[in-house]
Amino acid sequence: MKIDYNEQDRYDRAVKKVKQIKGFYSHLLVYIVINLMIFVLNVQDLEPGESYFQWQNFLTLFFWGIGLLAHGLSVFIPDIILGKGWEERKIKEYMDKHKNQQWE
Repeated sequence: MKIDYNEQDRYDRAVKKVKQIKGFYSHLLVYIVINLMIFVLNVQDLEPGESYFQWQNFLTLFFWGIGLLAHGLSVFIPDIILGKGWEERKIKEYMDKHKNQQWE
C-alpha cells in the first residue's frame, strides 16, 4: 500500500521534521552550556585538595542527560522502530475503519 502525497504535504512534513531536529540541537546546546557553567562553578567552589569527582557534581549532568537522550530518541528513532510512513499508514487505516461513522 503506497500512499501518494502532494508536494505541499511533503513540504509540511519536512518542515515539521526540521523543527524537531532544530529543537533537539537547541536542547543539546543549552545542556552543554549550562553543564559547563555548573562545572566551572563547582571547580571554583572546591576546597584545596578536594576532588571534583563527587556524586553530587554529576546529578544535573546525569538526570538532564536522561531527558536529553529521551528527546533525541523521540526525534531520530521513530522512523527506525516504526518504519517510514507508519504514522500515515495508521491514519489511513483509522480513517478507512471509521469511514461511515460521523465524527463527534
